[in-house]
Amino acid sequence: MKTPGAVLLLLWWGLLVVAAESGGVQYEGAASTQQTCQPDIHTVLREMSALLAEQRVELRHTKTQLEAMEKKAESTETRLRASEKTVEEQRAVIRELKDKQVEQAAALRAVGDSVTLTGSQVEELRRDREGRKVSFSATLGDGYFGPFTVSTTLVFGNVITNIGSAYNPNTGVFTAPVRGVYHFVFFLFGDGHASNPTGAWLYKNDKYIVMAYSKQESQYVKPSNGASLVLEAGHVVYIKLYPNAWVRDNVNGHTAFSGHLLFTM
Repeated sequence: MKTPGAVLLLLWWGLLVVAAESGGVQYEGAASTQQTCQPDIHTVLREMSALLAEQRVELRHTKTQLEAMEKKAESTETRLRASEKTVEEQRAVIRELKDKQVEQAAALRAVGDSVTLTGSQVEELRRDREGRKVSFSATLGDGYFGPFTVSTTLVFGNVITNIGSAYNPNTGVFTAPVRGVYHFVFFLFGDGHASNPTGAWLYKNDKYIVMAYSKQESQYVKPSNGASLVLEAGHVVYIKLYPNAWVRDNVNGHTAFSGHLLFTM
């Protein structure tokens, strides 16, 4: 496609040819005609020159716009390449996260399989949990007990508390349900007497641990003692009356036996 500048050049060249041909013909009135046409040719040439100048300006402007568009395209292409790189990196991260998710799901399934419990195991866990709640208190009950010629187990039949049912009020014996540290205390109440003291032992299994003892001829006596013991499951603890000693109790619960689990081991 021809540009406007090329068209103007062709027109200008055509006018020059016409002018030259007109100058070679001899007839009357040629001088006056040449004088008339000459100014028109100059006018046309000036107009063509002005158009060429405008075309040059437009051409430079167009070139500037093209250069700006090329730079913008290069910048867009650079950003596009950076975006593609970022997208690829994000895809890699997503793939890594999916792989980790699969691994975690497999680990959870493995853990779930390992912690599947049978009914008997659940029941055992329930009993173990209940076995960790242990505490009791009981009093001897109204009346005199003793004296006996041999040591005798005191049966504290008036139960105040028996959480975990580890204490047997029919035998006076506490049986440890779990391995742990337990604390026990016992309180005695008796009448002063010249021959019969008031005293008893705290036993663990078949061995006495501590003793509470008092003897005087008159008034009341109130000995007491206690201890913290490490017991295995099945160990027993109880109170045995000292030989030839006596104790008494009434509705006020002076003679009492208590114990509880401090912590398991």
